[in-house]
Amino acid sequence: MFFSINSNKMFFLFMLFFSTLITISSNSWFGCWIGLEINLLSFIPLISNQNNMMSSEASLKYFLAQSIASVNFLFSIILKMIFLKNFDFNNIISIMINTSLLMKMGSAPFHFWFPNIVEGMSWMNNFILMTWQKITPMILLSYYFNLNFIFIIIIINAIIGAIGGFNQTSLRKLMAFSSINNLSWMIMALMISENLWMFYFFMYSYLISMMCFLFFMMNMYYINQLYNSNMNYSIKLFFFINFLSLGGLPPFIGFFPKWIIINFMLLNKFFIMCFIMIMMSLILLFFYIRIIYSSFMFNYMKLKWMKIFIKNKIIYLINFISFTSMSGMILSTFFFY
Repeated sequence: MFFSINSNKMFFLFMLFFSTLITISSNSWFGCWIGLEINLLSFIPLISNQNNMMSSEASLKYFLAQSIASVNFLFSIILKMIFLKNFDFNNIISIMINTSLLMKMGSAPFHFWFPNIVEGMSWMNNFILMTWQKITPMILLSYYFNLNFIFIIIIINAIIGAIGGFNQTSLRKLMAFSSINNLSWMIMALMISENLWMFYFFMYSYLISMMCFLFFMMNMYYINQLYNSNMNYSIKLFFFINFLSLGGLPPFIGFFPKWIIINFMLLNKFFIMCFIMIMMSLILLFFYIRIIYSSFMFNYMKLKWMKIFIKNKIIYLINFISFTSMSGMILSTFFFY
């Protein structure tokens, strides 16, 4: 599996899921803070590995970044209790709470810790960090947010998530900046409707899980490894479909939730924000196409071959799952016409 399964790992994994339930079901800000702290202390043992110095460094960086965000969050809710009847401070306190939650989920411009930590973790831990660890801060963000501040954060996420991937050769860092860009769409979906956010988050987690599973099976961490790998055409087709679906290209199902968000922004006359988010998604597609191009060029590169054995049944299962991404245009046609 992605990580060694033992009783300690399973216990902390259970506490990770349980802490999320504690936070989202709490009826006070202090209860939410306690759930966030349990989540933090549960995820660190999953990251750390005594045989890998990079994972130990990543766990320390993650602890420091999350501790700063937790202290800021606790300080903000104490201020909110002190100045409860003073409306002059509500705007400042809401920005402070939003800042701490955005830092916890790795949102730009508070993303300084996110790519470095992603680089030192396994693909399974990356999957948890990019998906499950974003649930709690985003639900808390929907409770109490500053609208003007959130709109600025959405634009910054879209720009940094796209531009940050330039000159990156690490697949994990590319996926990290892709997560930052998709975070802008998720926050916008959260501003529209919680149901739309759940739909977008489900589709994003679905695509990210297949990407992480593939990279784990192929033992890939850098783009240049795609030149050396002897992949069959089924894996290349899987690359092609799921990367373009993750980028939001129209024929694929990854475009469907983005289409709903684009329609909402156009109806509410957010033309500039819509233009920026679409253009940044096109830049993100450039990174994905570069990865796809690398996987298709292995026949023309006279390099050392790397033998990888994957069972045929797993390949067939991956192909069957990946072809579901092509149902996006059919679903879009039924819903909008």
